[in-house]
Formats: sequence, C-alpha cells, structure tokens
Amino acid sequence: MRPFRICLLLASVSALLFFSGCESHKPADASDTPAPQYRVFDTVVAHVEPVHDALTLAARIQANPTTVVHIYPPISGRVLALKVLPGQEVTKGQVVGMLQSTDLQQARSDYEKAKIEAARSDLQLNRARDLLQHEVMAQKDFDDLNAVDQAAHAELSRSLQTLHILGYKETDTTDLVAIRSPIPGVVLDVNTASGELQRSLDNATSIATIANISDVWVVADLYPRDVQQVRRGQPAEVHVNGYPDAVFHGVVDNISDAVDPQSLTLKVRVVLPNPHHQLKPQMYATVAVTNQSRKAIVVPATAVIRDGVSTYIYVQTGENKYDRRDVRVGEAHDTSVEITGGLNEGDHVVSTGAELLRGSGSE
Repeated sequence: MRPFRICLLLASVSALLFFSGCESHKPADASDTPAPQYRVFDTVVAHVEPVHDALTLAARIQANPTTVVHIYPPISGRVLALKVLPGQEVTKGQVVGMLQSTDLQQARSDYEKAKIEAARSDLQLNRARDLLQHEVMAQKDFDDLNAVDQAAHAELSRSLQTLHILGYKETDTTDLVAIRSPIPGVVLDVNTASGELQRSLDNATSIATIANISDVWVVADLYPRDVQQVRRGQPAEVHVNGYPDAVFHGVVDNISDAVDPQSLTLKVRVVLPNPHHQLKPQMYATVAVTNQSRKAIVVPATAVIRDGVSTYIYVQTGENKYDRRDVRVGEAHDTSVEITGGLNEGDHVVSTGAELLRGSGSE
C-alpha cells in the first residue's frame, strides 16, 4: 500500500503544478488596463487686444429718386396694349405700351391747317410786296400782311412741334401713339391695363414706373442719441436679408439734417453699386458702421457662465486647481466677449469645460 500512496501523492502534486501554470498564463482582465486619459478642460491666456465697436442700423434698399421715372401718356386715349410687366428690364426708347387717340388725329389736322394757312399767307405777302414796289399798296397794309404771315408760320411751327413731341413725323398717318421708356432700368410697377382710358398729363396715376438701379441707396435709421458715432465718409458694411452670406462694402454718403417725424430718426445713406441688379428696392438690410478701435481684455464666449444672478468665469491657479471669478462683461463679438472687470491680463481662463466645474467645489 505504501508504494500506491506515494504514486497518488506524486499524481496530486503534478496536477497542482499543471493547473498553477495554466492560471499564470491566463490573460489579464480588461478592467486591469489603465483607462486612457482625456483632456476635459482647455485654458487660454487672457490678453488685451484691439477691438472695434460697431453700430448696427436697420435699413431698407431704395432706388435713387433721381433715376425713378413715372411714365404718363403724352396724350389722352385708350390703352390698346401694355408690353411690360413688373420686374422686367427695359432699355431707353423701348415701347412700354400703345395708345389709340383721337387727339393725335386732331394734332395732325391742326398741322395740315397750319401748313395751308402759312402757304396762303406767303402767297398774299408776295403779291403785296409787288404792289408795294409799284406804289399801289400803302406800307401800313403791307406791314399788316407781313404780321399775319409770321403768325401763320408760328402756328405751323407749334403744330409741327406737337407732332414731334408725340414721337411722330408730319408724314405719318396712324392714330396709334407709342409710349416709350425715357431711361434704361427696371419696371417697378404697372398701374394700368389694356382697354383703360387715360387722360394725358392731368391723370394722377402713371402708366408705369421705371427705375435705373445700377446704383442703389441703402437708407438706414439713426437715432439722435447715436448721431456722434456716425459721420460722412465712414466705412460701412451692409448685410441684406436675401443674401445672408454676402457683405457689401460702402461708405456713409449723407446724413439727413432733419429728424423724420414718423420714425423720429435721422436718415443715413450708403450708396452701393448694383451692376447685376441683385439688390432690389424695398429689400430689408442692416448697416454696420465701425467706430474707432480700442483695447480690451477678450476671452472666448464659452468661458463666460451666466446663471441669472451673476456672471463668472473659472481661472486656473495650479495643477487641477480652479477658482471662480465674478466678472463684468462688455461688448459681445462673434466668438468672444470683452471683460471689463474681475480679470487680469495673463490669467489662465478655462475656455472649454467650464460648465463641469459648477458645483464641483472649485468655486
């Protein structure tokens, strides 16, 4: 039995050594691997830099009033055809409508009568001149005929000029009047339709309104309290609602001398070139006028925390040590904020993760 016990003991020791070796080669648990370290807080150094104050004014785009034309019919008649629509571009001399008028026939008839009367007066004056040379006619009678002849030619000139004003020659025979645009531009509105009667220049409503918008006015409202911040020749940036990614650059061309009684503001005018007509009259815009630069401590906007009662930031004072600082803020810019009190130049300000420090005991 003793040899058997020895063999059993050796077998047990061998098994124990075998399992111990397997245990020593077992892979380490993933929980024993140290976790990667992530950077939770970022800091920036507070520094003084130049900043620019900008005054933003509400504005609207307008056509230059000196390039806006209200087209009235030159003569009374009925509108037979209207050849333009609002928003359409027209050239100088382009026909915008056709008018049928009996007044045109009357003007042509007046011209023909004046031409006949002038020819008759010329004939009588020539006869009187022969009689005067032969001392058959008195000088006074000749002078009277000469005055009548001059009056007849004056009436002929007037009637001919009337035809030319209407755009017709003395040889034309039609009763249709072409209404033409006197300037190149864009049709802003149309106030008539085919078949309507027009009463010439005494009509209060124009047929169409055309404006040349190669240059446009941006007219902004300036409150009297800000009048010292704007001056003529000052650079200005114009942002138009229809083009959010575009910035148009100009200068202040004029500031009105009187306050508008309706809006109680002064009108600031910025003139912008508009060669492609992308800026339309009555579009809304804003005008940003940049004032003189100044220096201030600036920090990222993400570093400032507002809780409704106070405004504060966190400043790093040591490794993993942060102190809360109550601050006074000034103007806000695109991605930064001015600090006017409570922070010194050179302080390390938490710019990312400042919200995580609230209630952590760092304050």
